[in-house]
Amino acid sequence: MRFTHIDCHTHVNFSAYDEDRDEVVQRALDAGVAMINVGTQKDTSLKAIEMAERYETGVYAIIGIHPIHTDKSHHDEQELGEGNKEFTSRGEVFDHATYRSLAKHPKVVGIGECGLDYYRMEHESWNMEHSAVRKQEEVFRQHIELAIEVNKPLMLHVRSGGGRSAYLDALSILKSYNLNLESPLRGNFHFFAGSWDEAKEILDAGFFLSFTGVLTFAQNYEEVVRNTPLERILTETDAPYVSPVPFRGKRNEPMHVREVVKAIARIKKQDEEEVRIQVLKNAEHFFNITLP
Repeated sequence: MRFTHIDCHTHVNFSAYDEDRDEVVQRALDAGVAMINVGTQKDTSLKAIEMAERYETGVYAIIGIHPIHTDKSHHDEQELGEGNKEFTSRGEVFDHATYRSLAKHPKVVGIGECGLDYYRMEHESWNMEHSAVRKQEEVFRQHIELAIEVNKPLMLHVRSGGGRSAYLDALSILKSYNLNLESPLRGNFHFFAGSWDEAKEILDAGFFLSFTGVLTFAQNYEEVVRNTPLERILTETDAPYVSPVPFRGKRNEPMHVREVVKAIARIKKQDEEEVRIQVLKNAEHFFNITLP
């Protein structure tokens, strides 16, 4: 089996795939697409590992707690988009011993998705002193400390809101750790949706950006894609969300990451094969994996 693409952030470990999970994975592998399933809570982190164990190569896991799951909260379709079902997060404690044990699994290639999500600042009476915001920061720091301990990269979920840049806040926290490290933290800002000014600060600090199928139907990310060095880009689907053209309106899946590569090549006006080879190489280096 030869891999030509990799979906660096997907969620085939989610319940959206309970009816046909094996078929979705096999479709991707048959198409030469490797994948990294990302946990958002303990249960989905365990599921990501379980899936990775079932395949000799091409399926990996990242484990952690999504910032919206650090506090009990309700999330509706407006927030989630794409017609996704609303749900209530029970709130989860970051148990360091449990996650440290999971992080040492050989198929676990990163820690996350973790970070800061300020979406609710626009819709509720949140501010920087709100207990939920403070809890997000506390759990984010716990993920960073675990990543340092096990020497694995961070998969970062960052979402601005209420007129405040979560990107710059997250970057400030990351930089504060780098001051005391011999080797700087490795991290990828997944599904990057910020401005070029924010992206430049992130890139200048040594971090990566990943892009999704949104590039196939929205133009507001093109400045960032054009200006970001190809050597610092990762590709993802964030499936089951945000299906690219020509699959809009359908559940997303890892094999659709090929459309993201095509979009990056189009936006950067570079040869698609050159883009494909480079972003695959980026992922292998970033996650310390070797794909056949």
